Amino acid sequence: MPTRPLQADGRWLVTGAGGMLGRDVLAALDGRDVRATTRADLDITSYDEVAAAVTGVDVVLNAAAWTAVDDAETAEAAAFTANGTGVANLARACAGSGAWLIHLSTDYVFDGQATTPYREDAVLAPVGAYGRTKAAGEWAIGAYAPNQSYVVRVAWLYGEHGPSFVRTMNRLAGERDVVDVVDDQLGQPTWSVDVAARLVAMADAALPAGTYHATASGQTTWYGLARRVFELGGHDPDRVRPTTSDRFPRPAPRPAYSVLSHEGWAGTGLEPPRDWRSALDAAWPAVVAP
Repeated sequence: MPTRPLQADGRWLVTGAGGMLGRDVLAALDGRDVRATTRADLDITSYDEVAAAVTGVDVVLNAAAWTAVDDAETAEAAAFTANGTGVANLARACAGSGAWLIHLSTDYVFDGQATTPYREDAVLAPVGAYGRTKAAGEWAIGAYAPNQSYVVRVAWLYGEHGPSFVRTMNRLAGERDVVDVVDDQLGQPTWSVDVAARLVAMADAALPAGTYHATASGQTTWYGLARRVFELGGHDPDRVRPTTSDRFPRPAPRPAYSVLSHEGWAGTGLEPPRDWRSALDAAWPAVVAP
């Protein structure tokens, strides 16, 4: 079926609707014709289920994914089924029906060794199992539905509906005298509400198909983020002490550099994402509420 114009005012299908970002997407789509699905409602690894679900839909927003980064190192096949095969099913089904696909990807598709922000068209070079499976999803979209899809990369997400580093640091501020946090990983802390609003806005604006980065602007380390959390919570930020990643070995390698470029927004009519500090200020205290 030929690609049809994106109709953001039509019917939406949201997968992974029970997750942190999925729930914020549903709030951003309030008042529209939306079918929200969780894994219990729709198995994206089944092409037949996906094809049936996509029928009659104008926009598919895929927030379903295997996100357990460390577990993927020992269960890569299972992670690939969700992040690779599942996304391929969605892309194939959209290509067949004419629906547009909005897919969430990650900074882990890069090697984390850059010293300047990764451009939207940077070569994918994942170093861990999770990144490889997410890269497979991006490649599948490029193969099946390149002209009717958005690949939107996010990183360092926090939000109201689920666990996050921000919530953990706020809790530890009330439990420990000092907290050691790594200061050798650079990234962009990103509020899930901002991402959800941007996903809907780009569909409403019918932006050209392609890859976009929806991380917050600016950059900091986990240590810098923890200090800001302590400050917002009324705690002494000097109780946060910098340390290095080798103090906290994990099964999956963590990117040392996860800063993504926002050049893709130029000329779209949409402003680049706001700075991570102003976003966190706006998100507080909802994102740390019990």
